[in-house]
Amino acid sequence: MKIKYLGIILLSLFLFSCKEESPKRLELFFLGHDSKHHDSEQLAEILSQEYFKDGFNITYSVNPEDLTSENLKQYDGLILYANHDTISAEQETALLDYVASGKGFIPIHSASFCFQNSPEVIELIGGQFKSHEGGSFSAEIVKPEHPALNRVEPFTTEWDETYVHDKIADDIEVLMERVEDGHREPYTWVKEHGKGRVFYTAFGHDERTFRNPGFLQLIKSGILWAVGDAAAESLNKLTIAQPSYQDAHLPNYEKRDPAPKYQLPLSPEESQTLIQVPPGFRLELFASEPDIKKPIAMNWDEKGRLWIIETVDYPNTVRNDKGEGDDRILILEDTDGDGKADKITEFAAGLNIPTGFVFSNGGIIVSQAPNFLFLKDEDGDDQADVRKVLIEGWGTFDTHAGPSNLHYGFDNKIWGTVGYSGFEGTIGGKDFRFGSGIYRFEPDASEFEFLTNTSNNTWGLGFSEEFDVFASTANNEHSVFFAIPNRYYEQTEIKGKGSQKIDSHYGMHVVTKNLRQVDVHGGFTAAAGHSLYTARSYPKEYWNRVAFINEPTGRLIHKHVVEQKGSGFVEGFDAWNLVSSADEWFGPVETKVGPDGSVWFLDWYNFIIQHNPTPEGAENGEGNAYIDPLRDNTRGRIYRLVYEGSEPSKSFDLSNKNTPDLLQALQSDNMFWRTTAQRLLVEAGDRSIADDLYKIIETEQVDEINTDAGAIHALWTLHGLGLLKQPDQKSKDVVFKALTHPSGGVRRAAVQVLPANDAGVIDKLIDSEALSDPDLRVRLATILKLADAEPSEKIAQAILEASQVEGNKNDKWISDALTIAETLNKEFVSLVQKNLTESQDNEEKNEEKAVDETIKINVIVGEMKYDKTKFSVKAGTRVKIILDNPDFMQHNLLIIKPGTLEQVGKAADQIATQTDGAELQYIPDIPEVLFSTPLVDPNDSVELTFTVPSQPGDYPFICTFPGHWRIMNGIMTVTK
Repeated sequence: MKIKYLGIILLSLFLFSCKEESPKRLELFFLGHDSKHHDSEQLAEILSQEYFKDGFNITYSVNPEDLTSENLKQYDGLILYANHDTISAEQETALLDYVASGKGFIPIHSASFCFQNSPEVIELIGGQFKSHEGGSFSAEIVKPEHPALNRVEPFTTEWDETYVHDKIADDIEVLMERVEDGHREPYTWVKEHGKGRVFYTAFGHDERTFRNPGFLQLIKSGILWAVGDAAAESLNKLTIAQPSYQDAHLPNYEKRDPAPKYQLPLSPEESQTLIQVPPGFRLELFASEPDIKKPIAMNWDEKGRLWIIETVDYPNTVRNDKGEGDDRILILEDTDGDGKADKITEFAAGLNIPTGFVFSNGGIIVSQAPNFLFLKDEDGDDQADVRKVLIEGWGTFDTHAGPSNLHYGFDNKIWGTVGYSGFEGTIGGKDFRFGSGIYRFEPDASEFEFLTNTSNNTWGLGFSEEFDVFASTANNEHSVFFAIPNRYYEQTEIKGKGSQKIDSHYGMHVVTKNLRQVDVHGGFTAAAGHSLYTARSYPKEYWNRVAFINEPTGRLIHKHVVEQKGSGFVEGFDAWNLVSSADEWFGPVETKVGPDGSVWFLDWYNFIIQHNPTPEGAENGEGNAYIDPLRDNTRGRIYRLVYEGSEPSKSFDLSNKNTPDLLQALQSDNMFWRTTAQRLLVEAGDRSIADDLYKIIETEQVDEINTDAGAIHALWTLHGLGLLKQPDQKSKDVVFKALTHPSGGVRRAAVQVLPANDAGVIDKLIDSEALSDPDLRVRLATILKLADAEPSEKIAQAILEASQVEGNKNDKWISDALTIAETLNKEFVSLVQKNLTESQDNEEKNEEKAVDETIKINVIVGEMKYDKTKFSVKAGTRVKIILDNPDFMQHNLLIIKPGTLEQVGKAADQIATQTDGAELQYIPDIPEVLFSTPLVDPNDSVELTFTVPSQPGDYPFICTFPGHWRIMNGIMTVTK
């Protein structure tokens, strides 16, 4: 009997092992380089957009260190288009073994001069570049029957490099030859290596060939042959949605010819076939219409249940009675463990365009301009019984520019963002008026602080596991680092801003050909969210390092790599996308790490994403968005992106507020559970847990990335419980000991939680090594703490000494903080440094001639236009232009030579792609630009005085903020 059962088991295992894999898309790894000579990024984008709807996923990298066996095994084929001179022995082995195992290798053009130190790789490619000229030419197909040339017809290049090769391998099979003066140069060939296949072509120097239909078919056919029959057959069996299109009246901001068409919506199942996720990940649908619609914000409660805001009123159904809206807050639960929501409870209804919420004091705080509401269920039925106004005064004139992104901060305050609709009102007995930026407040709204201004609509906010703060804004600023609150600059009347644009690239990388944008064309024009990966279910490369930035107009979620630089951060490199789609309805608007350690995101699912400016022939509605019958209010999806190589985070049910469970969750490897536990412990107010918190802090247990997140949350819990204000010295002693913790994040948190109003604490902080800490974030926190303290001679001396340290002087944020601290301690400072006077008056210039004429030009709000598009001036006169910007985004004004609008505009677009584009004010340094203003912030103005050119004619004036010049321009006519 046992033998019989064993036979059945073995047969089952055999049948299981022989079972065909599910049809799948092709996974291709594209190794390029940073150089724009042989623009690999551009080629990868073109191939992605060309092949994506046919089932090709392309993952792009410029780092040869990604040539590892572990990485390569995820892909069906490797595309190489680069100029890397050398390859390491480990990378060489990984590459050769990868191809020999049965995978495809597709070297293109310059790849034949890659890795020159490896004869084995040259042999693998089949030859090496020797020399070239250039011109228009074609290549003769010599083996049309070969499957790698399926559907390939002879084509002629507009211009390409005419490669000549040497070191040609004996085993190549030549498919195409370039014929010149009787010489037949092998130009496309194939070969085999072990079980794998190699396809090479010498075509492909630049965009003129990249976009050639013949070249695109050649590469496609070559890939399908190289990846092998099994991979190609698997793709062939896959059903991929082919969207339907119809004519419609659509905004055509890019002035495309032909004009864009309207794509009909897809079901969730169809849409998923047009979504790319990284290899090794799978996408799971948690909920969709008709169960939910138009989800705009999400969060999880202490039970791990998902809550969402639905807003069908957005953008134009703005009601005067804020209790009569059609929007809701829902609780979604998966009760049977199948990964899908099967129980949905309506927590609150009657809302009107709520945009964000956060859990607090047994309920939730909801941002719903003009008010912040506090909603609470008091009888346990999961429906709100309490509804009261917490804050009022948020601007309502533009619904996509209001408050959003509410988060519970490590500092036990509520953080949020707001766009240009801004705020004007009273909070906690103080008057406030501000526009786009970041703020925080006490959960009961007794105190409020506006922290920093940003350049435009601010739709993203996120914290690292060490409480580094990041944001994103809508227009060409997809990542902002926040370092120093506004109050420090205001107290000292020092000109400055405590946040900075840190993104390292302009472009986003879409997989749809039908990108529709109003400005910042090809770049981030609707960046939303900035959530870092703060759990441990994903590979280590993600931990506390990769942020997720939604770009609904690009139909993608950008993978943003954050790297520390000094006391601040920069975007390390362009890591392309976490998720991207060719479904023109796909619209990710919020992405967060869930209780399970996976990334969850909301798909707004709408064909129309743009809010304004109003396209020709349309009208604006009550929400200041153009009215369009194609705006959808019936659909929406919630997805979870699961990494298949790890276990989910340990889950908790903290609803009973059991202290041992809360303390365990405070040390979870998932920041969601740590933050939730911290909030509940602080709200409970039980100071008897102090010894437990001390133990967590004193354990000094760092992980693989040198983080001790539990200790950081324990420190802030001490702070939130008020234990650092007590006469008992024990808490302070524990914090002082944490100043020597092996993790810089813990050391900084220790500085931040110390009370600044205790002179003994400040003296001890100065005597510590915090001002010389190797982690410059700790130094910055220490200087700001000294700036908060009562001025003293000891503080002044410490600040002056720190000012002499070269590393401090060269760090932007530390330099600002030192100037602030010196100013606040000036009565004790005997020597005033030069940089205190340099910022006072830098505007004295040589005497100017008298102005003959003053011209005032205003920006038209929300239209990207000047109110004056024509004016005349006399040659040789002195003219002053006053540019007022009441708009909600930055603008400038350039006067350029006649007939150069297109040339200067394109040069400005090119500057926008540079990492220092904003610093350059998007002003091209070319002779065609005669006069220019800097960028003018919202509600600011600038003067431009110049001598009118002596040559009469029509001189264009334009705004060169990315993409604006096409719409925002006028003519200055110069007369004799």
